[in-house]
Amino acid sequence: MGALSWLVLLVTHPLEFRVLLQYWLWHDLRDVSHPSDHANTGWDRETMRKCWGFLDLTSRSFSAVIKQLEGELARVVCLYYLVLRGLDTIEDDMTLPDEKKQPLLRNFHKHTLTPGWKFTESGPDEADRQLLVEYDNVVDELRMLKPEYLDVIVDITKKMEAGMADYAHKAQTTGEVYVEKIEEYDLYCHYVAGLVGEGLSGLFAASGREGAFMAGQLELSNSMGLFLQKTNIIRDYREDCDQKRFFWPREIWGDEKYGAAVGKPGFKEMKEMYMPGNEKQAEYVQSAMILNVLCHATDSLDYLRLLKNQSVFNFCAIPQTMAIATLELCYKNPAMFQRNIKIRKAEAANLIMRSKNPRDVAYIFREYAQRIHAKCTPDDPSFIKIAAVCGRIEKWCEDQYPSFVQMSQASKTQVFDSSDARAPVAQALDELQRKAFLEKRKQELLAAAGPAVAGARAAETQEASNSETIKFVAAAFAIVAVVALGSVYGIMWALDNF
Repeated sequence: MGALSWLVLLVTHPLEFRVLLQYWLWHDLRDVSHPSDHANTGWDRETMRKCWGFLDLTSRSFSAVIKQLEGELARVVCLYYLVLRGLDTIEDDMTLPDEKKQPLLRNFHKHTLTPGWKFTESGPDEADRQLLVEYDNVVDELRMLKPEYLDVIVDITKKMEAGMADYAHKAQTTGEVYVEKIEEYDLYCHYVAGLVGEGLSGLFAASGREGAFMAGQLELSNSMGLFLQKTNIIRDYREDCDQKRFFWPREIWGDEKYGAAVGKPGFKEMKEMYMPGNEKQAEYVQSAMILNVLCHATDSLDYLRLLKNQSVFNFCAIPQTMAIATLELCYKNPAMFQRNIKIRKAEAANLIMRSKNPRDVAYIFREYAQRIHAKCTPDDPSFIKIAAVCGRIEKWCEDQYPSFVQMSQASKTQVFDSSDARAPVAQALDELQRKAFLEKRKQELLAAAGPAVAGARAAETQEASNSETIKFVAAAFAIVAVVALGSVYGIMWALDNF
């Protein structure tokens, strides 16, 4: 932003100005060109410098978060992204005939490891064609990666290229440009985004920055990818329609119930949704699409709770919070059908600064889910389901991070809200767990101390037991003596009275 833009923002949106200024002052960005970091980033090699340049060129949104990954993981994920971006560029290129595109797609995992391979036949209007023109730089860098990284990248590339090739073949040979069923829509999103999530989990595990078990979290990884991809598909509706790319499933947009709700037939073509007079019906279809995305929200939150490395968490969490904010922006917003809309820069900066831990991210999801729920009206055919899925997100947040429990910044301990009826129960449970932990720890320390301490402990226990026995016998003798003396006294008293 230039000085004039900052001045205009200060006058028109002072609160946003404050957020952006705070972000600019306090948010440190990693400099991948710094000499001290060359061993991790590879900036000292011309081939890797070009790869970092292609990352900036092909993705402004992911470039910043990729660079923030710790150590060499940033370079690995950069190359992983460029491989899949190159594959996607070929799949999206409508100037390539099917007989040319099919072998390219199905053998991309081989090309991507062939020294000197590049592709110069992409259409002149393809945005990322230069990446393929100089793809030999990516190949050279890939061949330098550790086997554990390369195996993950090649495996995901094989799976993704097969799915993309199938969809490209269907579109070019059958004339079917639409995704028909929701199941088909889910499968397509799995190929282009869910697999990306699976690969990232594998790379995180291979790096050692996350547990090895993360590589097996396939369902949650897939949901993470679908949440982002489906959000982008909704937001990019008009751009995709103009380019004759139709990813919304006909099962949703062609459903007659959305037309019946406004006294019209169902849509016959996707482009009808942006035409004048169809705003309300289009709104209902959009609501059903957003409902479909929100069903992945709690899976995303579950995935984020498994992460332990801060840079990996930031990398995964920031796109997810951006996505939920984008869904709220699109929901019941007729501008989405006319142009590509994005959340404001200040809002994005605020989300980046807040997306630091699972609890805060969960509260961000809850906040935007509440906004979506507030916008939903009873006339919407998806009203009940929208309410239910938003309630599910809120319940997840309350179950995992109860609102009556806060963290004290001073003492770094839990603080319970005494006005909440759940607080006494939670405090009692917390105390029981604390005592159980201390007892367990005590036993562990005793076991680790060795036989000598254990013998001493046993002797101490035996001594205590003997002491208890002596006390018991003495007490019994005293009781017998008292009873005997009492009996004698009673007899003598009786004889005197007679």
